[in-house]
Amino acid sequence: MERAVSRPNMLAAYKRVRENKGSPGIDGMTVEALPAWLQEHWAGVREQLLAGTYRPQPVKRQLIPKAGGGERELGIPTVVDRLIQQALLQVLQPIFDPTFSDHSYGFRPGRRAHDAVRRAQRYVQEGRRWVVDVDLEKFFDRVNHDILMGRLAKRIEDRRVLRLVRRYLEAGVMIQGVVMERHEGTPQGGPLSPLLANVLLDEVDKELEKRGHAFVRYADDGNVYVRSKRAGERVMALLRRLYGDLKLRINESKSAVARVWDRKFLGFSLWGRGKDNPGPRRGESSERDEATGAIDDPPPGRTEPGASDRNAAAVPAGVEGILPSGRDATGLPRA
Repeated sequence: MERAVSRPNMLAAYKRVRENKGSPGIDGMTVEALPAWLQEHWAGVREQLLAGTYRPQPVKRQLIPKAGGGERELGIPTVVDRLIQQALLQVLQPIFDPTFSDHSYGFRPGRRAHDAVRRAQRYVQEGRRWVVDVDLEKFFDRVNHDILMGRLAKRIEDRRVLRLVRRYLEAGVMIQGVVMERHEGTPQGGPLSPLLANVLLDEVDKELEKRGHAFVRYADDGNVYVRSKRAGERVMALLRRLYGDLKLRINESKSAVARVWDRKFLGFSLWGRGKDNPGPRRGESSERDEATGAIDDPPPGRTEPGASDRNAAAVPAGVEGILPSGRDATGLPRA
């Protein structure tokens, strides 16, 4: 926790929160109002964090339309809680990320969705023309808190950090002025949620690795590439068991063992080479990505994670040496 609230780490967290902007949480505070608030309140918040007594505010429920229809529920933390979560992320990610599977690409520094697609295409070109395409049913809403905390406790010794993460998981959701308790799930919208998802799903990755499977995972989107339908059906049965152990459910209506060209991965259609492969359909309007051999049909609204990770530790321009009384433009004390 001392590392999380240290001045250099908090400056980097403030820079990231400022860059990401985002809408206010339940308290209505904007990113622009954060520096003034920190000038007055940060010393007390820091003391609570170090004492292990800080309690996050509930998140604000926000619905956004999904590309394929329907709505996705986001949980928007307050700006202060986004700052604290970002500070925690910057300390925890270097601990966990180096141990994650090489087959995992989502929300990791230096890795992009296109890297995942290229790896999937390589598997297809090697002759794996069947894919086990698994869709997890409301993954972020179904994360089991006890299982996730158990995984975190194996690597984090500081009980204050564990208590704080648990409180973020259990922070309620404000819906029409009423706070609803949360007993499972990690709300999409907070900086910590993607890392927590990778911590939980890495267990499945490691089991697939141990069995020698060719697979690619991007957050909760994962495909396993095999050479026959029978092999795919065996892998699907294995995944049902592995995800079941984590109290997660496979959406059977959206999951399948199928030919690779009949499914999409991260908005791309893939094909290989050979007499059994139809390739792009005649009159296909999408253009081929020359680097991957994929038909490029990117999903609306998808952004590339990690694009600004390289500069996350830089001090925001204009921060140092502006405000008197030993503080800077972030409102964080210099000491």
